Amino acid sequence: MNKKKLMAMGVPVTAVVPAITCIQRAAQNREDKRKPNVVIAEILQAPESFLHDPVWSGFAEAVIEDRQYEPESSIGYQIFGDDIDDQALFQMQQACRVPGARAAAVMPDAHVGYGLPIGGVLATEGVVIPYAVGVDIACRMRLSITDLPAELVEENDPKHCHALDRALERGTLFGTGGKFKARHDHEVFDHDWTVTAVTRENKDRAWNQLGTSGSGNHFVEWGVIELPQDDLGLPAGRYVGLLSHSGSRGAGAAVCARYSQIARQSLPPRYKEDTHLAHLAWLSLSSQAGQEYWAAMNLMGQYAAANHQIIHESVLRLAGAKPLTVIENHHNFAWEEVHDGKSLIVHRKGATPAGVGALGVIPGSMAAPCFVVRGKGGAGSIDSASHGAGRQMSRTAALSKFKWAEWKDHLRHKNVRLLAGGLDEVPGAYKDIRQVMAAQEDLVESIATFHPRIVMMCGDGSRAED
Repeated sequence: MNKKKLMAMGVPVTAVVPAITCIQRAAQNREDKRKPNVVIAEILQAPESFLHDPVWSGFAEAVIEDRQYEPESSIGYQIFGDDIDDQALFQMQQACRVPGARAAAVMPDAHVGYGLPIGGVLATEGVVIPYAVGVDIACRMRLSITDLPAELVEENDPKHCHALDRALERGTLFGTGGKFKARHDHEVFDHDWTVTAVTRENKDRAWNQLGTSGSGNHFVEWGVIELPQDDLGLPAGRYVGLLSHSGSRGAGAAVCARYSQIARQSLPPRYKEDTHLAHLAWLSLSSQAGQEYWAAMNLMGQYAAANHQIIHESVLRLAGAKPLTVIENHHNFAWEEVHDGKSLIVHRKGATPAGVGALGVIPGSMAAPCFVVRGKGGAGSIDSASHGAGRQMSRTAALSKFKWAEWKDHLRHKNVRLLAGGLDEVPGAYKDIRQVMAAQEDLVESIATFHPRIVMMCGDGSRAED
């Protein structure tokens, strides 16, 4: 008797395995002449009568436990912004059903992801959710404000900007499998990469990819920074900035894949049949797997930071520039924080930490401004803000709708030169960053604006890492 037939008889999914175990035990007991289908029907009618049965007590206990189970009620969540698609909100509703969920919020750039929507924030107690962090663990921003004269990129003359173009083209590599023949060195590889099997297995891969930028929405670009008043340790004025967006590359994706699989296999039976929770499988932080994922995630955070550092050092060196100050932040990560007196795990998947005074970088698109922000710790946001403008259409929709000719004219009008990039990343695929910023005025204060001028991304055919 298989799972399908048992469930057709009314056996709850949580009791299927105990039922099969008891059926096998009954088949081995030659003295038990009872027909399994008859006994199962009787137990479903009165399980208490079989609690002391030498063969069938395990199934009876499972039926009783299933009937006594009371699911945790779904928590509410706060929405920032009006232009949020229904699918993203549905995903957040499902995330709010996860046992251990304590608070949630949707940022104004939110759109559909896997499990938790991109732009979703979920605070849990005692559990961590790999897909609520994301595939690209510690995807992050880094902005270097440099000593180069602003006039150099404001004019954006290819003749004068040749060195800047060359620095982007030679200072990093794009593409899903991009790696350097000669490795960069960094102290992050002195850390313990044996904390988990998957980090140990991917150390060489990570080392080969150190200083690379990935694909899809990842970029490295030069631009002009407007600092309206003395701040960031700098006087007011116009500066040249180097801005990058990427994460933990293939190693981070491998960590997510391994522990998402473990989490799904470890789900209680009643949740395994819930397709909406497939990408929201959680790991208890008191379990070995939970502790392993937490250690691997934090190592990937350190690696992603090192990756950006190498990119900036390489590009700035080739351009003959020096950094005056650096602002950086993760936006795919989980942090242990205290909210309302409770120690919680705050998952920000495509969301920027925005506690009081926290500095962050929120980009627009290849032709729209990026904002340097200082957090206000807005109520209901779990100290979070958007991580960018957010997509308003899928990559497939963008590729079918847009043509390069119209967007090349748009980029010229915006004084932006695109050295390489995909049609699925053109500005029309994204929401209006200024509207997104207006929707989170209570969450962050904008203190500087970065205007893209020379943009380097992966070419057509690339796909973003979620």
